[in-house]
Amino acid sequence: MKLSARAAGWGFVPARFPFALRTALGACAALFIAWLIGLEHPQWSAMTVFAAAQPVRNMLVEKSFFRAIGTIVGTLVGMLLILAAEGHPAFLVVGLAAWIGVCAGFGNVLRGFVGYGTILAGYSAAMVALLETAHPGHLLALGADRALTVLTGVVVGLVVGLFFTPSASETEISGRTRRLAARMLAEMAAVARGGPSITGNDQQALLAEMAAIDDGLDPHGAGSLASRRAARNLRAVIAAQVSSLLWLKTEGSAPLDPAIADALDRAARMLEDPGATAQAIALLNEATRRTRQNPSLRDVLQRQAAALNNWIGTGSPPSGSVSAEHEDRNRLLHPVVLHRDWIGARHAALRAGFVMLLVGLLWIATGWHAGPYVLLGTSVMISLFSTFENPAFMMRNVLVGQFFGAIAALVCRWLVWPLGTSEIELVFLIMPFILSSVLPLSHRRTMLGGTDYVMVLLLLSQPAYPLSGNFDASLATAAAVVAAPAIALLAYHLVFPTDARRRLDTLITMMVRELQQMAAAPDAAAHRLVWRARLYHRLLRLVRLAQASGERRLSPADGGLAVYALGVAVLSMHEQMQDAALPSGARRALRLALGRIVHIADRPGPVPAALARAAGRLDAEGGGEGELLRSSGRAMTQNLAFFERAGKHPRA
Repeated sequence: MKLSARAAGWGFVPARFPFALRTALGACAALFIAWLIGLEHPQWSAMTVFAAAQPVRNMLVEKSFFRAIGTIVGTLVGMLLILAAEGHPAFLVVGLAAWIGVCAGFGNVLRGFVGYGTILAGYSAAMVALLETAHPGHLLALGADRALTVLTGVVVGLVVGLFFTPSASETEISGRTRRLAARMLAEMAAVARGGPSITGNDQQALLAEMAAIDDGLDPHGAGSLASRRAARNLRAVIAAQVSSLLWLKTEGSAPLDPAIADALDRAARMLEDPGATAQAIALLNEATRRTRQNPSLRDVLQRQAAALNNWIGTGSPPSGSVSAEHEDRNRLLHPVVLHRDWIGARHAALRAGFVMLLVGLLWIATGWHAGPYVLLGTSVMISLFSTFENPAFMMRNVLVGQFFGAIAALVCRWLVWPLGTSEIELVFLIMPFILSSVLPLSHRRTMLGGTDYVMVLLLLSQPAYPLSGNFDASLATAAAVVAAPAIALLAYHLVFPTDARRRLDTLITMMVRELQQMAAAPDAAAHRLVWRARLYHRLLRLVRLAQASGERRLSPADGGLAVYALGVAVLSMHEQMQDAALPSGARRALRLALGRIVHIADRPGPVPAALARAAGRLDAEGGGEGELLRSSGRAMTQNLAFFERAGKHPRA
């Protein structure tokens, strides 16, 4: 039996070994270099290598960049807080609580490594401010030492990564997007031939694939501006697929010109070939020319072609010129408007600020010498992990990892380091402990806590010779560090509790309450494209959260589609209200229906009846769009539980 197969049988993930080993070796190198430079805490450079490690090169580059920026900003803020506090711990605690709360809040709405760097700026300030007491009167030297310590780790980790970390493969996510578009065109071709409408299971599968691709686009776009543009172009392609799915669900029922179906079918087959996207676009344009009698399908196909055209690299005009064709293509591209969870961000900010303030005040009240370590650890746990779908679950893994890391640090300090006779020997004696992290980082059961194991080991192991202190003090400091994830675990359960199900509830609330805002705003139609683009992304996020939470009580896809249908109806009603020739009876019915939708989150029940009455009035008085209102009311009736759920959630 091969060694890799045997390791897999023991629960290890052989593919993780190279990544874990080069990260550990890079950390050892960073530790040695930082010690040679003469930095006070060289082990923090090793911690930075672990913190910035990524399995692919583009993600490593971007995370290292934002870690460096976050460290510099956090160091400057930490120094300012020390100056402002003037030796008063209470002022320092209040300042840190406010700063970390703000960083945690913005870190929850900014995406990817930008959000990571924002949160890191928060707890980097704590690293400077809380461990300053040993260096009174040397503020600039302290700040320079802290920043240089982290930057040394960033540079070493980046150099090691650039040499040994593979580049991200763009083939997988691009291929999945291309095959998704091909499948969508094939579904549209089948419906155009008079085949059955898309089934609920197929709809769920397509949305799940779109959501999975969307989740991978932030890593795909890391590392360079070109990568960001590529990810943005792919998001426009995904938005076009959502638009096509909505057409299939709401309007794709009547047979169409067979030539349209043939062109769509051939375009789908062309998209299966990576080199034939341009031919597929030509066939889409051919199908579009035959849809003059079906404006909704025409719009969908035009946007599909524009998104694919932009993606394969023909979206930019020659330098210095903007052709009419390019302007038309930009008009047809779906704008990329991403969902941002402002409710969750507000909760994260308040939670982080409150917990930091509470722990800080307890430290001041007790005067415990290890209190700064509790506060420092809490600043990381209560902010960094607030971005996870289920932070309490993560805290359990972190707590276990840190517990064993603290034990390893005590073993190193009291059983191994006494054998050393110089500081350089202490540096080399801790390296086997660092390399031991390869095992937990590569095992399925310990992978989630492996990084925390080695981070706490290093945090508690400053290689300073001669050794000082006593075992009781070391044990107290270790307990203080491990207390941080326990405090955060309680906070995530008790202070604005959050998990995938609650995030799902928040998203449903935001989607439904946006309908209320649209119904109350006569100019809502002017923001049609932004609302639609944001709804597309929220629909994908809804599907992912439903999967993560194991939601079984309602269909997020059907609920999201009902929100879309209702939003289209709201925009239509506003547009009709602008028509001076609209009969007064129809106007009153539309105003009543819009008034019902203004309160849809709290009282969803009366809305379908109001829409039906407005539709009947439009039909009776010769107005248009009666069937649109009626169908949106039916969609809402079928998904009433979805709308009722918004009323049970706190107001956005």
